[in-house]
Amino acid sequence: MPRPLSLALIAAIALSGPVAANPDLGAYLAARQAGLTQDYDAAATYFGKALTRDPSNPALRENALTAQIAVGRVENALPVAQAMLAEGQNGQMANLVLLAEATRTEDWDRVVDLMEAGLEVGPMIDGLTQAWAFVGKGQMDVALEAFDEMVETSGLRSFGYLHKAAALAQVGDLAAADDILSRPPEQGVVPSRASVLTHVQVLARLGRFEPAQEVLDEGFGPNPAPELRAIRAQVADGVVPKGAGMADTPRAAVAHLFLSLAEALQGGEAQPSYLLMYAQAAAYIDPDLARAHVMAARLLDEIGQHDLAAATFARVDPADPAFLTAELGRAEALRAQGRTEAAIEVLSQLARGHDDVALVHASLGDIHREAEDYAAANTAYDTALSLYGPDHPSRWWVTYARGITHERMDQWDSAEADFRAALRLEPGQPSVLNYLGYSMVEMGENLDEALAMIEEAAAARPDSGAIIDSLGWVLFKLGRYDEAVTHMERAVELEPVDPIVTDHLGDTYWMVGRAVEARFQWRRALSFDPDPELAERIRRKLEVGLEEVMHEEGQTPADMAYDTD
Repeated sequence: MPRPLSLALIAAIALSGPVAANPDLGAYLAARQAGLTQDYDAAATYFGKALTRDPSNPALRENALTAQIAVGRVENALPVAQAMLAEGQNGQMANLVLLAEATRTEDWDRVVDLMEAGLEVGPMIDGLTQAWAFVGKGQMDVALEAFDEMVETSGLRSFGYLHKAAALAQVGDLAAADDILSRPPEQGVVPSRASVLTHVQVLARLGRFEPAQEVLDEGFGPNPAPELRAIRAQVADGVVPKGAGMADTPRAAVAHLFLSLAEALQGGEAQPSYLLMYAQAAAYIDPDLARAHVMAARLLDEIGQHDLAAATFARVDPADPAFLTAELGRAEALRAQGRTEAAIEVLSQLARGHDDVALVHASLGDIHREAEDYAAANTAYDTALSLYGPDHPSRWWVTYARGITHERMDQWDSAEADFRAALRLEPGQPSVLNYLGYSMVEMGENLDEALAMIEEAAAARPDSGAIIDSLGWVLFKLGRYDEAVTHMERAVELEPVDPIVTDHLGDTYWMVGRAVEARFQWRRALSFDPDPELAERIRRKLEVGLEEVMHEEGQTPADMAYDTD
């Protein structure tokens, strides 16, 4: 695995010679900073400039092409990779670019030549790409031998069998493909999205639509993602689903190979920046592979490059079944950028074009709620709930979210009804228990029930600062100040810069006679930029004390544990 870009950038500076004497020192420093912050667009620009000053520097070359791959401009990385090959400079990312280009152009002789010359990306990529090159060359016997080699390679059996089955399906040997895909996982292919859809297509092409439906249902359950619904409908109608399998050409199969490696490594120790290389290479090899664009965009979003993520999501063709998923992702990337209105517009357009998809309306409700347009959020949630089935796993969440919007609009009866309905759908759900319990505490209602709810939530999530704060706060409201202190101190440990939690700790200290510490916590809370109403209340407490503020507000505190004078 190559070094992360941030570390490689440091190496680039170290290896590039006496940069202090270089008149273009700014490009080096800018490239280094861009790499450290994973700003790949800027890194690509500044490494390009630095490379013009020192065109043969191997570290600069590696980092320049890595940045270009990251932003999805693999074609800009190609000249650098070719120069490295010509001058005997070896690098994993350069090899990846060369292999991706040869595959994209379906130059199978070139792929084989590169492999035989010793070019290496990784065992899985190398072996399966070469096997597909033989398929592309029409040498199926050699290809099958190469696939069998991968089957015998430790850790690659499932991948080898899947690609062998896909190759057999491409050349029309559907029975042999079905035989491989029908084997139990320990003897054949470990189930994955690709294996399930490839098997579905093979069975449909064999005219076996009922088994195809069974495989589809077993693989994706009763509530599949929106892009899978069209496939389900086609199979139900006795139609072979177009494009459902892993790939229908060797080029598309290699693109899927690159993508599947990134998917297989996701969630492990591999950094998102490393996985991004393979996702972008897959999209370069086959621009029609929408899932590659979606994965690259999600990785960019995870890294914090929300603008690049939004642009990458936008590469998915509106006619592609994955377009809905991509647009939902684009809206989230725009929201993360702070471009809430743009995100709302994306989701509003999506809702008009996909008015029967509950997830779209639920997502629109979420972003309206975040923008504090609670009426619009409520409308969207109503629509989503009218579309979700009674047993849909997302129903509890949307019901809970609608309860929040009712509560924010001071519609407590409706809010409480939604919270309790959400708990019936998802008993013991900590977030719902906490929100309902805390709301009742704030209203001074059902404090014993609220305490029981929040204690249950805290037992489920003992490291949630918000829930531990709620537990301390209900004890405060019940006048159990000594107990409240312990929980409030723990809540501040978990949420050290939350103004509300810190303010609550100050109140609790005050009620046990620790006035100096209370004022210290209130001042800390002010430093965390609370909303104006809370800030004014804290300032008033600092002036006259908590009990006077409560008296001014018409509240009657429980018997104070200690005299604060």
